[in-house]
Amino acid sequence: MSYIAPLKDMLFDIEHLANIAQVAQMPGLEDAGLETAQAVLEECARFNQDVIAPLNVDGDRNPSSFKDGQVTTTPGFKEAFAQYVAGGWQGLQHPADFGGQGLPKAIGAACVEMLNSANMSFALCPLLTDGATEALLTAGSDELKATYLEKLVSGQWTGTMNLTEPQAGSDLAMVRSRAEPQADGTYKVFGTKIFITYGEHDMAENIVHLVLARVTGAPEGVKGISLFVVPKFMVNKDGSLGARNDVHCVSIEHKLGIKASPTAVLQYGDHGGAIGYLVGQENRGLEYMFIMMNSARYAVGMQGIAIAERAYQHAVAYAKDRVQSRPVDGSINASAPIIHHPDVKRMLMTMRAYTEGCRAMAAVAAAAYDATHHHPDAETRKQNQAFYEFMVPLVKGYSTEMSLEVASLGVQVHGGMGFIEETGAAQYLRDAKILTIYEGTTAIQANDLVGRKTARDGGQTAKAIAAQIEKTEAELAQRDSADARAVAKKLKAAREAFVDVAGFVAGQTKASPNAVFAGSVPYLMLAGNVVAGWQLARSLLVAEDLAKAGTDVAFMKAKIATARFYAEHILNKAPGLRDSIVEGADSVTALALESF
Repeated sequence: MSYIAPLKDMLFDIEHLANIAQVAQMPGLEDAGLETAQAVLEECARFNQDVIAPLNVDGDRNPSSFKDGQVTTTPGFKEAFAQYVAGGWQGLQHPADFGGQGLPKAIGAACVEMLNSANMSFALCPLLTDGATEALLTAGSDELKATYLEKLVSGQWTGTMNLTEPQAGSDLAMVRSRAEPQADGTYKVFGTKIFITYGEHDMAENIVHLVLARVTGAPEGVKGISLFVVPKFMVNKDGSLGARNDVHCVSIEHKLGIKASPTAVLQYGDHGGAIGYLVGQENRGLEYMFIMMNSARYAVGMQGIAIAERAYQHAVAYAKDRVQSRPVDGSINASAPIIHHPDVKRMLMTMRAYTEGCRAMAAVAAAAYDATHHHPDAETRKQNQAFYEFMVPLVKGYSTEMSLEVASLGVQVHGGMGFIEETGAAQYLRDAKILTIYEGTTAIQANDLVGRKTARDGGQTAKAIAAQIEKTEAELAQRDSADARAVAKKLKAAREAFVDVAGFVAGQTKASPNAVFAGSVPYLMLAGNVVAGWQLARSLLVAEDLAKAGTDVAFMKAKIATARFYAEHILNKAPGLRDSIVEGADSVTALALESF
């Protein structure tokens, strides 16, 4: 089935929730208003619909292959990537100083969604290159920036992130890869890295690996980890490519989903040592890697929204076409398309509401990122940074968990045909599963939300968000529409549950850590649910005003209906989660270990 980018919804969020007009007033972003956003998104939609999306099924059926140390990507990927690079899409959000377009994240995030909806396996290569670029922009020396950034920003070279080892998954204190200092200031890197996305491929002339390793004599644990640039091919002083470095792909994984994306096992130093260049200072590698990690975590959240959108579109098309049974209300006296049946409508509305809610939440987070980096006022930057950092685990954790539910519902809408690979519904479910795992599992996102984002500041950021939600409730209460009143009621109950849980987390993390962390994932799901519901409540306020003014009335009515559905069928789960977290911790840990 073809993919159609949801441009109207994206532009609605960018204009009315992310407030692109305000973003475009910030220094360096003056040319990035709504007109620019619309032009960029329309061109991005054409490219992804026409060039990238048609390769999605082929990538699943004919995945990347490995032979004699070489990876061959799915037929058509290499040519499509060349068009991606030629179009300047890799540099969309990166600085003009290195050849990028310098557009705000509020616009770039929508483009990331489109690319991932079109073909998530393909999109993973640019995603990792973005992360490597961010890390070098922040912590790289002038020499490293001059050598690598222009080629990464253009997409001529691609980047990777090398953390995981066979014995060291999320526990990076166990990293064993080592780096030996050389007299010329370089390092020789030795070790094995696994799960390296696009660690080897045939789409670009060079691959720039960012690698965590321990310098000889470094402290144990995470305090002794450093970050290195290790290129596949050495780079000569004139920028041309030199000899092959001592880093080699020894295999790629056979996976449940994202099959076209080669997930490599990389071996460093089997032939004397891979030449690496230190990024920043020794023993601060984890700090620098988290720059890449946060960039990737937000992008993975966008992947969740993207795959949910694709699954929703597929399910709607099938539901409109599949004829099965008479409607229960007797409105059609014959078998009818299944979209007439109430339970199918419920499933489609659930898919739609989840997807639009998470898209709205991500758009607002993107605008906060832009303000963090561009707003002229220091206090405003600080407030937006706190908000954005709170949002990252929600965008990553909640959006990816919801994508699994949405993709599963997509299979359910198809019925038995959904379990058949030929219909394509199953691919979305298989592809979506990785999203709750890589770049930190949902539990790791939840631990971050509990420890760094809530307990550390005594719940102050959470309370500030709740205060903003309360203002939206007040605006809803002033309306005389049944939709606004219904949403206000559910939003109030959800916000109160969120406040209770944030207070519990802030107050009990040190005193009763097991009790708090037993509810960490439910807390993340509650917080994500509330923030997404809040953004849809804001959407309702805008949509009501625009509908009254006669602006795109059908779209605005659909936006209102979606917001109300979210409030009454998804947001209303928050109080129950609150009870499980605050009152149900003992039952999580009550069972004796030998009874499992």
